[in-house]
Amino acid sequence: MKPSMSASAMNIDLPRSTMYLEHAQDVLGQWLAWRRVGEVALVVVTATEGGAVRQPGALMAVSADGGRCGYISGGCIDADVAHHARQALRMGRIERLRYGSGSPFMDLPLPCGGAIEVCVLPDAKADVLRACHDRLASRKTATLNLSETGDLRLGRPVVAGALSFQYTPRLRLRIAGRGADSLALARLAAASGIQTELQLRDSAEIQDAQRLGIDSITTLTVPSTLPDLGDDPWTAFLLAFHDIDWEERLLAQVLQGPAFYIGAVGSKTTHARRCERLRAAGIAESQIGRIHGPVGLVPSMREASALAISVLAEIIEAYQRKVRFPFASTALVLLAAGQSRRFAGDDKLLARLRGQRVIHHAGSALREHDLAARIAVVGPDQAGRAAELRAAGWTIAINTDLEQGLSTSLAAGIRQAGQWQNVDAALVLLADMPNVPDAHLFDLRRALTPERTAVMSMAGTVPMPPALFDRSVFDRLLGQEGDAGAGRIFQSLERTATVPILAEWALDIDTREDLARARAESDRLAETTQTGHSSYRDVF
Repeated sequence: MKPSMSASAMNIDLPRSTMYLEHAQDVLGQWLAWRRVGEVALVVVTATEGGAVRQPGALMAVSADGGRCGYISGGCIDADVAHHARQALRMGRIERLRYGSGSPFMDLPLPCGGAIEVCVLPDAKADVLRACHDRLASRKTATLNLSETGDLRLGRPVVAGALSFQYTPRLRLRIAGRGADSLALARLAAASGIQTELQLRDSAEIQDAQRLGIDSITTLTVPSTLPDLGDDPWTAFLLAFHDIDWEERLLAQVLQGPAFYIGAVGSKTTHARRCERLRAAGIAESQIGRIHGPVGLVPSMREASALAISVLAEIIEAYQRKVRFPFASTALVLLAAGQSRRFAGDDKLLARLRGQRVIHHAGSALREHDLAARIAVVGPDQAGRAAELRAAGWTIAINTDLEQGLSTSLAAGIRQAGQWQNVDAALVLLADMPNVPDAHLFDLRRALTPERTAVMSMAGTVPMPPALFDRSVFDRLLGQEGDAGAGRIFQSLERTATVPILAEWALDIDTREDLARARAESDRLAETTQTGHSSYRDVF
């Protein structure tokens, strides 16, 4: 069979890209603008292998007249993808393309040796994409689901293993200070397309900032009257004051909020003195530890322009860690020591569900993601469970105090998690809850912003696992007794949050009737998937 020919092989002259966009909010905004005046295709990266430039979920929009925004590679295949997108618009049919290893386009090898798969949607639903764009514009995360038939749906995924892409709001930068350091960083960030707010107190510097093209400028008057805090989890804050009164007030304020990065200019000695003053003011050590100082990837920068590059690089690195590796400092704690007393003599966790043992489903949580540790707690006589979990890569903690209640299993897992210095939170799951999707765990992680101590799932009005606890409350988790578990602690904590969990996801298997219900629900979902419909409601 003769291999397929790409657009470049056929010497097709494609129009040049009209603009350079990359964030989903921007690409969707351009897609919507083009859609108002004509046809436009949406291209979605659905899978990658090897060293691909973009991640699954990266977007490109291609108009019928050849306008293009967004990109899906380092330039190797974008023009060819745009050609196929225009073909898809003319034919009115979905295109699925593969480039690189295993591709029919032999004249377009990828230098990285990997592969990229894309789906071209010639008639995507405008209402879905508009809702996705609007969520991102309002500083909320969004999840797009792509079905096998090419339908897009916004919200949590409803079928395990379905194509689901999560998008986060754009990086926002707030700078409070004075002098060249503030202006240089603001100019560089704005030129990089980062939403930037400057908080200044000097009228001459405000005029300088306006001449540099900075639009968002807030005037600071006195330290005792600060502007309202508008930070969100995607905001970075830099303090560039060398005034003690302003420093303490601004840092005390930002530490009350969810900013993912807090930095303050100055030397090591300056930062040490700053931290001492904050301690004296009653700021908790865990909060003070959030402040980066001295700032920047490259130490001891003496020029404002060089310092700006160094600081912005550090901020971008922190943002990328938050977006791409949200669980890198989280220990996953799986409680698998239940005694199956209501399961008619057999081990409920070794029963079969959807072709695998029940314990395997919870044990597969976040399998494709980096975690600081995976810790499973089992009883001393549960060798079968331990063997299953070890084979799946879990570290096993034996609870020798099992008869004293659930709290002892929780304590065993948290104690083990606390031994890892890089662990800043513990995500607690129950092994007999087989339906919890990774999407819900991501919702919990996003809800545990730096100013919070714990997040629990909420089924109706009942708080329940999975639950995520900041390291600052580990000692309180270790002090519980009996079967009260984490729920009692959660009720007693301040600065907590809850995330709703669907009843289907909250199912736990205690009895054979529970297992039968889970099997019936799995059969119903399988039939639903085959027909392309779902009765699940959207949950954002």
